[in-house]
Amino acid sequence: MKRRLEEFRTPTKLKLAVLWTSLMFLYVYGDYFNMYSPGKLETMARGDVGPVNAADETGMLAISMMMVVPALMIALSLLLPATLSKWLNVLFGLVYAAILAATLPGAPLFYLGYGAIEIPLSLFIAWTALVWPKVDAS
Repeated sequence: MKRRLEEFRTPTKLKLAVLWTSLMFLYVYGDYFNMYSPGKLETMARGDVGPVNAADETGMLAISMMMVVPALMIALSLLLPATLSKWLNVLFGLVYAAILAATLPGAPLFYLGYGAIEIPLSLFIAWTALVWPKVDAS
């Protein structure tokens, strides 16, 4: 008798939370390693935080809120009702793929490598939510 490994069908809510978690790790590590780029810390100390905006109060609030959404999607994917979770995952998966694509021009090679993983992962989040399995209503 041939034996095979036991499989587990991951519930969609859990799958989405895990995908957002992976994406957040990539964001954090990409931004962390970017600080080691030559001249990056000096540029940041002058108040330039990159292609989005300057490091003034409003700019930093905007960047912070931009990163709050994917962090919250980890929990919201599990906690929200399925229909709301589905459409927020589709929306934010697509939005964050576009944001990532917009920030890549002129980026260092390693950052392009992160983007080559982050963009498909964001699109996979949207796809996973879009094809959310349905069950018969009782």
